[in-house]
Amino acid sequence: MEIIANYINGELIPPHSAKYIDDINPATAEAFDQIPLSDEEDLKYALASAEKAYPEWSELSAKDRADYLIKISDLIKENLEDLAEAESKDTGKPVQLARTVDIPRASSNMEFFAHAITQFSSESHAGKDSINYTLRKPLGVVACISPWNLPLYLFTWKIAPALASGNCVIAKPSEITPYTAYLFSKICIEAGLPKGVLNILHGTGPDIGNAIVQNKRIKAVSFTGGTATGRKIAEISAPMFRKVSLELGGKNPALVFGDCDLDKTVEGLVRASFTNQGEICLCASRIYIEDSIYEDFKAKFIQKVKALKVGSPSDNSNNMGALVSAQHLEKVKSYIALAKEEGGSLLCGDETIELNEHTKNGYFLRPHVFENLSNHCRTNQEEIFGPVVSLNVFKNEQEALSLANQNEYGLASSIWTSDLSRAHRIGNQIETGIVWVNCWMNRDLRTPFGGMKNSGLGREGGLEALRFFTEPKNICIQY
Repeated sequence: MEIIANYINGELIPPHSAKYIDDINPATAEAFDQIPLSDEEDLKYALASAEKAYPEWSELSAKDRADYLIKISDLIKENLEDLAEAESKDTGKPVQLARTVDIPRASSNMEFFAHAITQFSSESHAGKDSINYTLRKPLGVVACISPWNLPLYLFTWKIAPALASGNCVIAKPSEITPYTAYLFSKICIEAGLPKGVLNILHGTGPDIGNAIVQNKRIKAVSFTGGTATGRKIAEISAPMFRKVSLELGGKNPALVFGDCDLDKTVEGLVRASFTNQGEICLCASRIYIEDSIYEDFKAKFIQKVKALKVGSPSDNSNNMGALVSAQHLEKVKSYIALAKEEGGSLLCGDETIELNEHTKNGYFLRPHVFENLSNHCRTNQEEIFGPVVSLNVFKNEQEALSLANQNEYGLASSIWTSDLSRAHRIGNQIETGIVWVNCWMNRDLRTPFGGMKNSGLGREGGLEALRFFTEPKNICIQY
């Protein structure tokens, strides 16, 4: 069994506590490596290393910092197959998904921000007798805390702009899916990243995660995860007047109008609902369909969902793998039971899953689709984060918009229509930070990413991320 190490001061080292926990393969329910349980002593060493590295790293030219990120991006590409298999083993997702989405996107994140920082320009404002110009300086040592569902994808999404901007980073991956962050440590060593610039501490949220957030020497926190944890981070950070970026939960609506391309819409929403076993904060989980096409949509949608293959992540013919943990599987199952209690009619989901001897104990679950649920019931209001969706009916555009906005979350939505005016109109009024029209997960890394209401605070991506990780300073010179 492999032993994962922390990455501090450019080296792979064991935790101060000498304590570890098992990392479980969700497809087999068996441990395949062990994760360090880091503590305050590990954090002290990481902070000292980062603070020592910061002056020289922050003074490097943008081009020099970008060169390191490009090296890392290239090494991710070179190790794509090994990283994809590791990601699949750690998360339960199909290896084909990791191979075509997760790992290429991790490489793209490093490459994108390497180029972006070289184009990141400051402003100047000339007046009659003076000129003002703005400097953007890195913050210092910052924390990046990433979730378990897209481990390397979202880990690099945070680290890349932080490093590109000249900050040094204390990073904590999820203890549920730490393996590719550990492999990323090795890539950083191979790329020659200077010691202390990036430090990766493994362990649990209540222990090392909380210690990182509580530490006043951390100048900013970028976090992706649950709303309750995000609220706690905000409460801790507020008295410090510290920057926080919080990308939190979602309960995303999809609005399907009678004039949509029905076959394209069905195909798009099956993908939007069940990619990565529904374990993506952007997945559609509340689908609202205009009454004139409801029955046609339902029939086509259920037919497609029933055809999805669930099973071993290593089998490229499977569309869905295992859920990430036994605990999460039980949580999702509890919502399925709740949906039935709330009067929902199960349209599909209880079909048998055929598993082989190797995966018979894995955390597998077929996609579940319900109808006849109230918009205000818990199933339609709370984030499930699994392969469970509801089909709901609306009569007109106003009702569709009202139903979509009746939720405490506001991360993403999708609109399916051939009426361009309607798309603009609803896109302007729907209460989500991201709106897709006739598509889903069509991402341009230059655009701002984040949500409204309980879905978070701040924006990631493009210039928004570079602004977050820098402090603006205005200088006025009189002629």
